[in-house]
Amino acid sequence: MAEAAPGPDRGDESVLTVVVAAVANLGIALAKAVAGLISGSSAMLSEAAHSVADTVTELMLLTALKRSARPADEEHPLGHGPERYIWALLAAVATFVGGAVFSLYDGVHTLVAGEEPGDPLVSYVVLGVAFLLEGLSLRTGVRQARGEAESLGTPFRRYLRRTPDTAVKAVVMEDSAALVGLLLAAGGLLGGQLTGSGVWDGLASLCIGVLLLYVAWVLGRSNAELLIGRPLPKPARERIRAELLAVEHVEAVLELTTLVQGPREALVAAKVDFRDMSTAAQVEWACEQAEQRVREAYPAVSRVYLDPTPGRARRREEGPDPSP
Repeated sequence: MAEAAPGPDRGDESVLTVVVAAVANLGIALAKAVAGLISGSSAMLSEAAHSVADTVTELMLLTALKRSARPADEEHPLGHGPERYIWALLAAVATFVGGAVFSLYDGVHTLVAGEEPGDPLVSYVVLGVAFLLEGLSLRTGVRQARGEAESLGTPFRRYLRRTPDTAVKAVVMEDSAALVGLLLAAGGLLGGQLTGSGVWDGLASLCIGVLLLYVAWVLGRSNAELLIGRPLPKPARERIRAELLAVEHVEAVLELTTLVQGPREALVAAKVDFRDMSTAAQVEWACEQAEQRVREAYPAVSRVYLDPTPGRARRREEGPDPSP
């Protein structure tokens, strides 16, 4: 069963998913802020901060999608694919700073200073509308993620956990967290309405802050891992090794290195032991055939580098190279 390797080109679909999420979150943030000020609910203000952080996140993800799509040039011979993970990492930081920190602070402040619950009617209406909009945004992201998971033959949860398309992962996780946050905010409002105490509202705000901390940590870790350098999944590496060994004149694959450079871009480099009796022309054609086989198996592999290297047995027989 395949893991989440770079898949087919769905760049426009990723942009649409992020745009839908950004528009929804911007409108929701304004509505929550107004409702929070009217009702005096710290949980609603925390949810407003949550939506503002999500909007900033989506703007950064749009920047990542656009900048990482630029073609390779002289200054960037391997392309700009990894730049998306820099912006996505900054987006995770924005979620932490803009949403989690504010929510935790507001929750602690409410518990320490106390608050008088206001009229929650406006907040309930806003929460209901926000739940609908967030649900539609989440549906768009899940639909894309499921489509990509099916095209790769990967279970949805595994795809979401290991996908190199962190823009879609961010939208799905943030919208899911937003729906949970809305339920927490509604619970805080209801608790305050039933008991007349602002403690429930403060606890709801703290829970929203912890939820955002978790989302920021997961997204930050995923993007940091891809920035450091993540190989293709093990089944993909084994398939690539098999494709190389299937080429005529190839004796062994001594070393195989793969690197995910983007959701639809990967690099393959290998030290290959060719048959001793092969001519230079045969080695050249074998390299061409090997590259063709690898790209047919994985169209997302944009670069294949093969290094003809003598096998270990021949190196032991001939000894070190005497040339200076």
